Order: sequence, then C-alpha cells, then structure tokens
Amino acid sequence: MNSPTAIAARPAVVNVHAGVHTYDVLIGPGLMAQAADHIEARVGSAKCAIVTDTNVAQRHLAPLEAELKTRNRHVGTKIVAPGEATKSFPALAELCESLLHMGLERGGLVIALGGGVIGDLTGLAASLVRRGVRLVQIPTTLLSQVDSSIGGKTGINTPQGKNLVGTFHQPSLVIADTVLLKTLPAREFRSGYVEAAKFGLLGDAEFFAWLENNWRSVFVFDDKALVRAVEVSVRGKAGVVARDETETGERMLLNLGHTFGHALEAWAGYSQRLLHGEAVAIGICQAYQLSRDLGLIDDAVVQRVTAHLAAVGLPTRVADIPGDSKPDAATLVKIMGQDKKVRDGRLTLILAREIGTAFVSRDVTAEAVQAFLTRSLADEAGRAHI
Repeated sequence: MNSPTAIAARPAVVNVHAGVHTYDVLIGPGLMAQAADHIEARVGSAKCAIVTDTNVAQRHLAPLEAELKTRNRHVGTKIVAPGEATKSFPALAELCESLLHMGLERGGLVIALGGGVIGDLTGLAASLVRRGVRLVQIPTTLLSQVDSSIGGKTGINTPQGKNLVGTFHQPSLVIADTVLLKTLPAREFRSGYVEAAKFGLLGDAEFFAWLENNWRSVFVFDDKALVRAVEVSVRGKAGVVARDETETGERMLLNLGHTFGHALEAWAGYSQRLLHGEAVAIGICQAYQLSRDLGLIDDAVVQRVTAHLAAVGLPTRVADIPGDSKPDAATLVKIMGQDKKVRDGRLTLILAREIGTAFVSRDVTAEAVQAFLTRSLADEAGRAHI
C-alpha cells in the first residue's frame, strides 16, 4: 500500500481552459510529496498561505508546511473547523482577516488543502483578498478531486440555501493525490463517489457501465482504477467548464441531483446527519424518478441507477436519512425556490432521457414538483410500514 509520502509516478494531466484561464489538474498517487515542486514549476516562486481544517491538518499539513518553509515560501497557515457549517460569513470574514494579517501580497497565492468545504471557502477568500490572489487546490476528498476543486466555483452557505453567496475564481493549479483518499472515512469516500457516477449519468454511459463493473476496485484503492475514475470525471468536468465557465447553459447539467439534494442538505442543517454526496445521491434518484413520471425514461433505467448507488452504500430515499423526523414536500419545494439557478421564479431541474443523456428543464412547475415529492414521500412511508 502506498503511503501519503510515496514518490509519485508520472501523473495524469488534464488541462482546463476556462475563459482566459488555463491550468493543469495533476492526478496520481504520491503527488503530495512533490507538491511544492509542482507549485513552483507551474505557478512560480510565490509566497504561500495554507488553509486547511483540523482533521486534514493532523494528517497532511506538516510535510507541505515544512517544504514551503524550507524554500522560504510560507507566510502562514489558517486551520478552521471541519464541516459545512464553516462555509459561513463569520468564517469567511475571519479567514480574510487572517490572510491579510499574514501579509499575503497580491502576487502571493493561497493553498486550499482539504475537501470541498475548504476549497469553496478558501477560493472565495482568495477572490476577495486584495481583490484577488492566486489559488492552488490540493483536494483531499474524492468529491473535491473529481468535482469541486475544478471549475472555479466558490461559495458559502446561508440560511436560505447552499452556496448562495460566492464567486467564480479559477485556480492556478490542482494537485489531486489519490493516495490521500486512503485516509478518508468510508462514509466520506462513498459521499464523493456519487460525483464520479454523476459524470457517467450526464454524458458518458460507457463510464457509468465501467463504474458498475469496477466500483469495488475503486473502493479498495486500486491505483489504476482510482486514477481512471478521477481522471475521466475531471476530463468530463473540464470539457463542460471550457464551454460554459460561468454556468449560463451547459454547466447547469453538473447539478444533476443537486436541486433536490441541496434542499435536503438545507433541511438537515448542513450537518453530519446528511453529507453532501448522500443528499445528491437521493437527489439523483429523485431526478430519475421525476423523469420517469414525465414519460422521459423507463422504470428500468430508474432501477439501474438506484441499484448502483445503493450497491456502493449510498442512500437512495429520503427514508434512508437517519432520525425520526423527515421533510415534507412543501418544505423542500420552498427551499428549492431559493436555489441560485431559479429564473423568473421557475425551478431549474436536470432531467434524464437515458443513462448518459441529461438536459436542463424549466418546464416543470413548482406545483408539479411538490405533487411529485408528495407522491414519492408517501410511497416511501407506505413501503416502510409493509
């Protein structure tokens, strides 16, 4: 088994073109040991601040910090609390103040060492401090390696919903060391896996079929399988970002399952009760069920998608959320109405015609969505009592 400090083989490289911004995503085992070299080679000899959380700091901070200090590149480290609750205005303000207190100049860069929460929060701070400093993402979770570290989305949550305050701020480099994923709790790894499956569902039926046949190899950290899963997902996202950097059209497809899922996350209070990927897994199943009810796909497609997500241990129903309380349809639709993709009061939904083919729809009314959720939740409750 590789250790987090193993020397990396030649990494896979995905180049991302986002408007005027071009940057590399490096993917492979052992890249963390060479992170300072990769940063210097692609970004230059800049002064660096590191932002991470307490969990990641215990496992991965010391070697990176020491290497930057050896090169006289380190200006400071900010360690924040883990979890979605950290994506907040108070945490953002404190982080911006910390970066300024470190003396980070406009020519410097901020390294986001962590998962999606750290990437989103740090990216937003980097876009604001001194009206924008450079950003390097070192994602440490599967979710952030396959999705959130690529494409420049930043954001924090508010009581009204998830990621409603944010900017687009592209990184200068992304370093995805797949060995770091071995330190993740199994639940976190499963939560990230749903984003890889999402890319297959969106536009690569062959990749989804590959995941159905090879997910066990991914889950035991087989280097070849894991790198392939991350690389194919990153290439898929890079292509979408290149065509639609600021989410005015095609990039909305990446929100498959997210409109439903974000509402569930907000209802659960962005807590450990329901992780982001778990909410998205339920949301994907709901999107496919709605597509079936609208006559777009057969029930066999719904069953295939649901079966795969369930096989890897992800929740597929609202009833799977732990705890006695469950949301009602009206509450979820009200939260969905705050989604940042709402246009002229109409929900933006990602629906499916088959595995590998999805599309953006604003034709389903909020009333129709509420009626669908009412039926779905009632069906779940009925089955629970059989």
